Amino acid sequence: MSGLKLFRTDTTNSGMTEVMPRLAEIEADVQGLVETHMETLLDVRLLASEYSTGPVHGGRIDSLGLDENGSPVIVEYKRGVDAGVINQGLFYLAWLMDHRAEFEHLVRDRLGVTAASQVLWRGPRLICIAGDFTRYDVHAVREHRRSIDLVRYRLFGSDMLGLETVASVSGGMQVVRRARRQPLARAAADVQGAAMMELAGAVDEVLLGLGDGVNRVERKTYRAYQRLRNFACLCPPQRSKLLVYLKADPKDVDLVSGFTRDVSGLGHHGTGDLEVQLRTPRDVERAQDLFRASYAAA
Repeated sequence: MSGLKLFRTDTTNSGMTEVMPRLAEIEADVQGLVETHMETLLDVRLLASEYSTGPVHGGRIDSLGLDENGSPVIVEYKRGVDAGVINQGLFYLAWLMDHRAEFEHLVRDRLGVTAASQVLWRGPRLICIAGDFTRYDVHAVREHRRSIDLVRYRLFGSDMLGLETVASVSGGMQVVRRARRQPLARAAADVQGAAMMELAGAVDEVLLGLGDGVNRVERKTYRAYQRLRNFACLCPPQRSKLLVYLKADPKDVDLVSGFTRDVSGLGHHGTGDLEVQLRTPRDVERAQDLFRASYAAA
């Protein structure tokens, strides 16, 4: 967003007016806006705002939430550039790992017993949202063994918000720049042929290759690919096909019977409303534009 320019078209005079970016007046404005629309913006369900870490620890977590894969999320905000935002977030992340039972109790109160039983502690996340970050910030997060997203924000006009991922690194979840073909699950290998497992490896390679810093999150029933948000979920191979769920809008896709399906409102593993059915390497090639569209949408 540092180099992004936004223009509003004037259909009356056939002209264009630049919409100038700006920072929020105060930090609380950014926090309030994101918390109000957190599930839409980050695919994170808000559990608590200004959560007290108690008298001993002596702090308040700006936003505490649970992402779409069940990972605990801490969100910290700064109006502009603040060198302390990462260290502050890591301070709270350490507290969170020492207070798992307290967090699960909060999830149980807000989202129910099922959600609390499925909390994924392998990959707790820190999301820092600020006016900007320095190159030292970007370098610092790459030296940590935690999942951290640095997100730059800008306000445009009176009703537009822009978010840009500056850096995304992973600790408990594995970040892969070049794909490594791996089986989805050992149990699946007992019932699937070598062709389906090879096809799963090809899909894995394509999804990981869509951009730098793609996080791969392993759940029991699916494998999620994300950068800040999920953009694809790959299910274990069936006998004759693979199912991939994408964040692309099915309304924007020419659905093809036996290849793509609108599953909005239907229960399935993973996240995303567009189901893609893959049976051959040629199907993977056909699906690549859909994979890219989903990556861009997320």
